[in-house]
Amino acid sequence: MAAECTISTSINIKEPRWHQGTFVGRAKHFFTVTDPRNILLSNEQLEKACQIILDYKKGVVTPGLTEDELWRAKYVSDSAFHPDTGEKMLLIGRMSAQVPMNMTITGCMMTFYRTTPAVLFWQWINQSFNAIVNYTNRSGDAPITVNQLGTAYVSATTGAVATALGLNALAKHVSPLIGRFVPFAAVAAANCINIPLMRQRELKHGIPVTDENDNRLGESSKAAQQAITQVVVSRILMASPGMGSFILNLSILLQFPWMSAPIQVGLVGFCLVFATPLCCALFPQKSSMAVSRLEPELQEKIRASHPGVETVYFNKGL
Repeated sequence: MAAECTISTSINIKEPRWHQGTFVGRAKHFFTVTDPRNILLSNEQLEKACQIILDYKKGVVTPGLTEDELWRAKYVSDSAFHPDTGEKMLLIGRMSAQVPMNMTITGCMMTFYRTTPAVLFWQWINQSFNAIVNYTNRSGDAPITVNQLGTAYVSATTGAVATALGLNALAKHVSPLIGRFVPFAAVAAANCINIPLMRQRELKHGIPVTDENDNRLGESSKAAQQAITQVVVSRILMASPGMGSFILNLSILLQFPWMSAPIQVGLVGFCLVFATPLCCALFPQKSSMAVSRLEPELQEKIRASHPGVETVYFNKGL
C-alpha cells in the first residue's frame, strides 16, 4: 500500500540523496552517477526521467511515483544532462561511460606500450577521449566556440602525447619492470596538461559562484583554479589502481601473451568500477570557497550586494 501513497513535494532533489559532507555520502552518490548501466538507457527513458524531475520541481507528482523512483529518475536525468547548461551530454563523455571506455583504453595502453607507434596511437586515443570527457563535464554555462574548442583539443592532445613519447623514450634506459609504469606516468602527466587546457576558458573568465541558496553572485577564476586542481587529483588517483595490474605480466601473461589484452582490460575494468566513484568522491561536487579567497573585485561586489555571505559554492565539474 505504501508504494501507492503520494510522496511529499518537499524533497530537495536539487541536492544529492546522500549527505555530501561525508566521504561515505559522496561515495554512494558517485556510485550511482558512474553506474555504467546508465549508458544503455534509451533516449525515451532519459526524456521520461527528465520530465518526471521537471514536473516534480513544479509541484506536479507523477501518479504512483515512489520516493525511490523519484531519486532514480533524478540520477538517470543527471547522468545524461549537464547540471549547469541542461544540454544532453555526449554519450562517451558521460561519467557513466567512464568505466567501459577507460577499461578498454587503459588496458590496451598497458598491453601495447613498447613501440613508438603503439604509444602514439593509444595516447592519442586516450587524450582524445579525455578531451571529450573534460569538455562534457566542464563547470559553468558559458558557451565555448568551435575555434576555442579546437585550439584547446589540439594543444591538450599534442602536449599529452609528447609527454607520453618522452617518458617512453626514457623508459628504454631502465628495467622492464619500471617501464611498466610508463603508461601511468604518462596518464598522470597528461591529465595535468589536458584538463586545464580543455577548461582554459574557465581559468580565464571564471565559473559561476553562488550562495548556499543557489543565488548567483558572479564568476570567479580562483574558484575555477580550485575546481580544476581537484579534478586533476581525482583523475590521477582514479587511474592508479588499474595501472597496478602490471603485476600480472610477471607471471601467467609471460607464458600466455595472447591473453594479455583481454586480461588487462578485464582487470582494469574491475578496478575502475570502484576507483572511479571513490576518487570522484574525494571532493564534494558542490565545492566551496571562502569569500576572502576570491578576486578582490568579486569580494567587493559580494560584500556590497550580499554582506552576510562568507562562503561561496560552485560546481567543480568532473
